[in-house]
Amino acid sequence: MSPGRARFGRVRRPAVPVPAGERLLAWAEGPGGAVGGTREALYLPHRLPWEQIAAARWDEEEGLLRVTEVAPWGVVPPSHEVPLDGAMRLLQLVRERVTATIVLQRQVPLSGRHGARIFARRPPHSTAPLAWFVEYDEGLDPADPAVREQVDAALAVARSDVGE
Repeated sequence: MSPGRARFGRVRRPAVPVPAGERLLAWAEGPGGAVGGTREALYLPHRLPWEQIAAARWDEEEGLLRVTEVAPWGVVPPSHEVPLDGAMRLLQLVRERVTATIVLQRQVPLSGRHGARIFARRPPHSTAPLAWFVEYDEGLDPADPAVREQVDAALAVARSDVGE
């Protein structure tokens, strides 16, 4: 019998500890155990809500899922590398769920070819308040009053556009 299969061809769910009210939708196995996703979060094995994931990348050559968490500007964001086998369903879920958290994404030109990206995010299927994030291109100083003024103006327009 192949790994992950129960008798009669049914797929056996791995031991990913999801709380009551959440249901495992996709998972992948790796040497360190299983990684899984629900509608609300990714389990790496710790719970990471989708709106707290800044980026997720799959390195097919190395068989690694690389996940970077959201962090304030100037703080090195926590990141995780997880070796996995047969991760296609999980990768599709990660892409769909992270994208579902983005309410607004806007490029803001600031200086020459440099700019910033403004994001408004919230948990999928939620009416929670929006969380606002700004990513700056390398070479821009968010503490520069001119940059700050332009970003603040762009944030005000973005907030107005979504009814805040």
